[in-house]
Amino acid sequence: MSWKSVAVLVVLACALGGYFYYDTYWLAPARDKAESTKGRLWAVEPKDVESVTIKRANETIRLRRSTSGGWEMLEPVKALGDRSTADDVITSLATLRMDREVNPNPPKLAEFGLDPPASEVRLEVKGRKDPLVLLVGAKSPTGAWVYAKEGGKPAVMTVSEVVGRDAARPAADFRDKTVIAFDKKSVSGIDLESGGERVSLVADEPGKWRIVKPGPYPADADMIADFLDKIESAKAKEFVADAPASLATYGLDHPASVTIWTGRDKDRASKTLLFGRADLDKKGVYVMRAGEPGVMLAPEDVWTAFPKTVAALRDKVVVAYAYDKANRVELESPKGRVVLERDGTGWKITAPDAVKADAGAVNAMLWSIRDLRASAFLADAAGDLGRFLKKADVTVKIWEEGVKDPKILRLGPSGETRGGKPAAVAAVEGQGPVMLVDAKALQDLSKTETDLRDRSVFPAFELNDVKRARLTAAGKPLVLERSGENDWKVVEPSRGSAKSDTMTNLVLGLKSLRWKEIASATGEDAARYGLDHPEVEVSLYKADGGDLGTLEVGKQDGAVTYVRVKPAATVYAVDSRLLSDLKKAPAEVRG
Repeated sequence: MSWKSVAVLVVLACALGGYFYYDTYWLAPARDKAESTKGRLWAVEPKDVESVTIKRANETIRLRRSTSGGWEMLEPVKALGDRSTADDVITSLATLRMDREVNPNPPKLAEFGLDPPASEVRLEVKGRKDPLVLLVGAKSPTGAWVYAKEGGKPAVMTVSEVVGRDAARPAADFRDKTVIAFDKKSVSGIDLESGGERVSLVADEPGKWRIVKPGPYPADADMIADFLDKIESAKAKEFVADAPASLATYGLDHPASVTIWTGRDKDRASKTLLFGRADLDKKGVYVMRAGEPGVMLAPEDVWTAFPKTVAALRDKVVVAYAYDKANRVELESPKGRVVLERDGTGWKITAPDAVKADAGAVNAMLWSIRDLRASAFLADAAGDLGRFLKKADVTVKIWEEGVKDPKILRLGPSGETRGGKPAAVAAVEGQGPVMLVDAKALQDLSKTETDLRDRSVFPAFELNDVKRARLTAAGKPLVLERSGENDWKVVEPSRGSAKSDTMTNLVLGLKSLRWKEIASATGEDAARYGLDHPEVEVSLYKADGGDLGTLEVGKQDGAVTYVRVKPAATVYAVDSRLLSDLKKAPAEVRG
């Protein structure tokens, strides 16, 4: 190929590429813009609107776009604008489309509600010398449209009824309703003042608070987080007065206050919100932003969440420990001493007897300790415990992995009440403070070995472990076999179908069966419990033929029935209601 041919091809390729670039980056956007503005009353974009003025018979609303991209209200009062509302209205007006022209030059504008108009809307647009003006009149007979006309033009047209609604919005809709604006993640401190009491808090790290005045005390992080959530998200229910003659009307002459500090060091800044009286009828509380004259009505839950005393703000956790690290627990109470130790993912009792513990019962007890909260603080020094508690009724010792010494919780009765309920004294040995807690904790933590031991009647197994079952009633055995996940068949004395759901429920019932008490640990005098001739026997077997156990059901004695699981000798009393389906199974399990 000659150099001339190559040159021609290069020139053509450059020309084609240039055209593609011009079409993609210049012509296509221009076509898209022309298409999007087709049919609009004005060829402007909402983002280019710099201010909007809505004039009505009794008020004027004027908003101006701020340097931050939001809006500020200039009339009827100077205030922050509601960005969402302002953006919606601006978009509706800037992208307005005419439905139809009603009259090119009507003799009487009053017939259309345009003399005088219900409202006059002016948009100041970047790059345009004169404002865009729309006069909004009455609704059309159908109510779906409103009459309108451009300022300086005679024609009357109909436009969407949405324009009429937007132009008639009250001034309050355009005001920012945020009660106090701050970023919760940046909060580094809080000052609270109520009833002459002042409290100062500092966040050493996100979510970890301490009271520094008075104090120092650990603070209730959950309460503080809840308060900050509510006050950050609070929206004014009503703008009550922009410049009230008297603050006393709203209880703001002697207000409570919260000051929110954000940032640290040279970037530290604060905002203060003042609280007046609660208005029960309006379900709100009167508030003011410090330095601003207006009074707002905030939601009542903001005042409800306001921590009004030091005691309310203090950390109320009685004993802090890592539940997943606890590996040994000792309980001492009038009911005796019980020692528990971790056993893999579960627990075992090592004293007074070595038996398996009920993981659910132990975990419930540990959670009750973890969730124990103070209802009042009696003293701060660890040495003050003896003043309020001469001798503990209940002592709980908790050891944690990697920690040599246990945390020791001591509890005893108190003559005081809180919230109409009896209280108990509680404290962690060697630490302050001494606290009051719900007296129910004395009962909840007075556990015996029987309360905490595993009460399973049948030895532990998984459903998939069970391959065969033998049900015997009145001396007649019935043998069933499982295939697949849940398909049971009768194999003896004759083959046939079985109700698989009935069998599955029976196996689940055995797995979950719990005893109420031990009737006989040695199993002596079987006839006394009706176990010399059991009413029903249920045996479970593994796939390899191994015996999982045999439950014998003996005599019913009122609300309990006696059972045992061979080859063990122990006789248990169980709730009779738990055995009703099992007793009927031999007769009902056939398909």
